[in-house]
Amino acid sequence: MLRLGRREFDENERVIMAIVNRTPDSFYDQGATFHDEPALTRVEQAVADGAAIIDIGGVKAGPGEEVGAAEEARRTVGFVAEVRRRHPDVVISVDTWRHEVGEAVCAAGADVLNDAWGGVDPKLAEVAARYGAGLVCTHAGGAEPRTRPHRIGYDDVVADILRVTLGLAERAVELGVRRDGIMIDPGHDFGKNTRHSLEATRRLGELRETGWPVLVSLSNKDFVGETLDRPVKERVIGTLATTAVSAWLGAQVYRVHEVAETRQVLDMVSSIAGHRPPAVARRGLV
Repeated sequence: MLRLGRREFDENERVIMAIVNRTPDSFYDQGATFHDEPALTRVEQAVADGAAIIDIGGVKAGPGEEVGAAEEARRTVGFVAEVRRRHPDVVISVDTWRHEVGEAVCAAGADVLNDAWGGVDPKLAEVAARYGAGLVCTHAGGAEPRTRPHRIGYDDVVADILRVTLGLAERAVELGVRRDGIMIDPGHDFGKNTRHSLEATRRLGELRETGWPVLVSLSNKDFVGETLDRPVKERVIGTLATTAVSAWLGAQVYRVHEVAETRQVLDMVSSIAGHRPPAVARRGLV
């Protein structure tokens, strides 16, 4: 059972985490939700389309203009409070690696800290423990925040993913983070080349076998673009194909831009797997 905020999800429930970037320079939306009103509209639509989690980020993942902790907090804290006011039951996640920002957003109502840079600030897990928040434990290959990998190599990328994410998860439990609020993320593209991300996808079952809920952040990423030789705006089909494979292999939480499309893919996989009945069943019956 995965328990985040006021929500509980059983192990066969596939959960959507909708991305809301409070940045002017996101690689995908180029700042479409930097300002409050379009960002709040995005939240409304994502919830209507089937997202259970809203993931709010104040700093883009890639290189760019320096964003300090104070500016990151300015972009996220008030917005978290407003989303919490409007949506008491939605799970609010914040994508940050900084404990100062984690402290501020949890005080404002965040339920999950999405640590995409693999524990680079060890105090972030302490914040999650103190507030009873969930925590995403990610493999980033030891990369510094907002850097791109360069000639990185692994003897066995999945073995390294397991070593790092399980170590972060067990440390979090020792610090007092709720075991049922922890997810592990193989960190597609983070500290990895395209072949590493493809192998991590192909072997997701090994992560699922650990018993920890698996989160995947696949949406429109470079490994999809390089695999199909497609620019950012033409990666949806590849993303959805990767989503379907990941769902079949047992991933539970999906951090995405296209919520409605992802919801259909996940529902279809769940029905094929026998975990969800068809929405209607008339064929051959009437």
